[in-house]
Amino acid sequence: MTIFRTWLARVLHTICVVLFAALVLLVVWQVFTRLVLNNPSPWTAIAAQYTFVWVSLIGIAIATGEKADVVMDFLVEKLPRQLQRVADIIAYLCTLAFVVSVMVIGGLKQVALAWHQGNPVLPFSQGQLYLALPISGCVLSLYLILHIANALSRHYEGHIVVTEDEEAASL
Repeated sequence: MTIFRTWLARVLHTICVVLFAALVLLVVWQVFTRLVLNNPSPWTAIAAQYTFVWVSLIGIAIATGEKADVVMDFLVEKLPRQLQRVADIIAYLCTLAFVVSVMVIGGLKQVALAWHQGNPVLPFSQGQLYLALPISGCVLSLYLILHIANALSRHYEGHIVVTEDEEAASL
């Protein structure tokens, strides 16, 4: 499972880097055509918006996979390890329910509704552009399931309290 997780993280990081580089190029081209050529390119603004959405949603999946997402666990840290496990599992299950219902199921419905709707400036349908939602939802779901499996395993360590002094010392 560690090999799969490492492979998935590398693939997602690569996709994110490529999309971010494309986003930078799109924005630079938009600024160049608008300010230098005085003839703004109509498709770059829309392409940059969709690229930003894709980068953001894939970045959220990466952060969740690395447990780098925003979490307020100051109360959970004070609990005994077994109760921390229960709190983590409940939190992961609630998040999984949201992700599956809104991002995966809702995203697939939105993709189906917009699949044949053309985009006036890009060579993609709106449905193809909306695929970011269910795809990132599936990756998020996978990571959440892996986190639940880790919380249920005997190797669960609980929440490790890190003070600000320890964080500063590690930099």
